[in-house]
Amino acid sequence: MSFGDEQGYGGDANRADDGFGGSGQTRTRLPDGRGGDAYGGGRRPVRGSRSLVTVVGVVVVLIAAIAFANRGGGDDKTPAAGAKGAAADPTAASGVKPVTGTNGTNGAIPAGFAKDEQGAASAAANYAVALGSDGMFTPDSRHAILDAVYTPDAAARLKGALDAAYSTAFLQKLGLDANGEPPQGSTFISRTIPVGTKVESINGDVAKVSVWYTGLIGLSGPGSTTPVTTTWKTDTFDLRWLADDWKVTADAQKNGPAPVPGDVAASTSDAISKAVEQYGGFTYAR
Repeated sequence: MSFGDEQGYGGDANRADDGFGGSGQTRTRLPDGRGGDAYGGGRRPVRGSRSLVTVVGVVVVLIAAIAFANRGGGDDKTPAAGAKGAAADPTAASGVKPVTGTNGTNGAIPAGFAKDEQGAASAAANYAVALGSDGMFTPDSRHAILDAVYTPDAAARLKGALDAAYSTAFLQKLGLDANGEPPQGSTFISRTIPVGTKVESINGDVAKVSVWYTGLIGLSGPGSTTPVTTTWKTDTFDLRWLADDWKVTADAQKNGPAPVPGDVAASTSDAISKAVEQYGGFTYAR
């Protein structure tokens, strides 16, 4: 996939050329050092006045197949969300079309969100995807993402902290070289896939939105010691209306909610690499 697919998420095989670095098909997170999965949240430098904590130890998460043969079923009589007579689902689609504007290098990040609840929710979901991209692994593309997503003050504070966090030693732990590139014949894979959003609050020019998402992260290729794994996180963004759009002033992250792993067998490294190349991303609308 490329950052050009589906209204602006993607890039070429070397994201450094288009300002978003990496494989051109992926999204990524740094390790967060608070336990839980091996990846996710390392980009989280803004939590009020707290500074970014960098963890260079990478734990390989093994995929376990879970059998559900004896799992109990739910109540078949429960009305589906959105069904006639059922209460409206809080995460049901609003019917508003995704934005047509873009921001960031090569217009890779959606922009021009509405100043209302659905606009704030859509902005937060798309920002989670951009901040989880493999573009965060090279300085130029990382700075472009920060400039597009955060307020100018917040972006300025983050650049130095994240440049230090994405050190050569840290990149090597992920199997990447000093420029954030994978070995010949391998693909560095990282994506963030929003599952749902929740507007915690909105009042005039400020809003707080949580985004629940799953992600893919790892190195797919011969001899990889960091195979592609899944992660579940919830990001909460503090947003401010600035220059006719929502921008992030601060954010926080926590693990989960995480479902029980399914019983689908893990695919081969080659199959994962091909899937990432063949399937594009989305512009997320509430």
